[in-house]
Amino acid sequence: MTTANQASQNGESVTVRFELNPVNTERLINLSGQFDQHLRQIEARLGVEISNRGHLFAVSGHPDLVQTTINLLQNLYVETADTLLNPHKLHMFMQAANLDQLADAGHESVKIRTRRGYIRPKGYTQARYVQNIRNHDVSFGIGPAGTGKTWLAVACAVEALEQDEVRRLVLVRPAVEAGEKLGFLPGDLSQKIDPYLRPMYDALFEMLGIEKVNRLIEHHVIEVAPLAYMRGRTLNDAFILLDEAQNTTVEQMKMFLTRLGFGSRAVITGDITQVDLPRQQASGLKQVLGILKDVPGISFTWFQGQDVVRHALVQKIVAAYEQHETARGGS
Repeated sequence: MTTANQASQNGESVTVRFELNPVNTERLINLSGQFDQHLRQIEARLGVEISNRGHLFAVSGHPDLVQTTINLLQNLYVETADTLLNPHKLHMFMQAANLDQLADAGHESVKIRTRRGYIRPKGYTQARYVQNIRNHDVSFGIGPAGTGKTWLAVACAVEALEQDEVRRLVLVRPAVEAGEKLGFLPGDLSQKIDPYLRPMYDALFEMLGIEKVNRLIEHHVIEVAPLAYMRGRTLNDAFILLDEAQNTTVEQMKMFLTRLGFGSRAVITGDITQVDLPRQQASGLKQVLGILKDVPGISFTWFQGQDVVRHALVQKIVAAYEQHETARGGS
């Protein structure tokens, strides 16, 4: 069905060219998807680069992942004979093929250094997320709860601070109630907003220790604040993390992204399936994904249900909701 030859090898990266047979234009279009979206989905899942001219394909990346990708494309091409592929079917096909363990190959060396030791990403998607944060000035991490988006972003921020890559950390969340009306909250301003910011405090305490974090906050090296506090500021030499970004309005997202100053990096995390804004309010995260998708210097890492690293049932719950949403969208 295919012929393959190794065209080049450089360290751990190889390029393999092969041909899909029999030649059939309709099946090729079915495999590739509209605007090659299926090929891009496979690239994102396995961490390889796929190019083709008609039925002649080239796959580049770690040798194990390249061979896995070739096998996957060959199997999918067989499926195109009597199956109309779409992103959801492709996702389910890859999940059934148990690609996650194979996708870890070549990425075990990725680790984040903090004062309390090394933090290692769990799985390929987390490793790619960390690499994207390190290599881009603006990075988005989008996906369900429990996939480590915020935890790893805070870890990367701590690493950047301790290696003097930045001078301060600015960790931000919108103060939006999660579908509940909490009413009047007692206490001063700090006590009112702290509950919204607690997940980021918890991550900082785990990585630096409570005393160290409190000292850095006192010296304004670490700032944990609601999104509203960012208006009118320009942040230089800073690592800026916007968490729960699905709850930003369109105006707030634009405001946040334009705070970026010289020598700064920004990470934006969120789950577009859990928006807590009023129904008539558009999510800034949903809108910005379409606006910035082709802007150089910006990366997007998409997490899926299988990337959940909490209790095993959480992964099953997320997958069940994904299937429900897909079925409802197709009905």
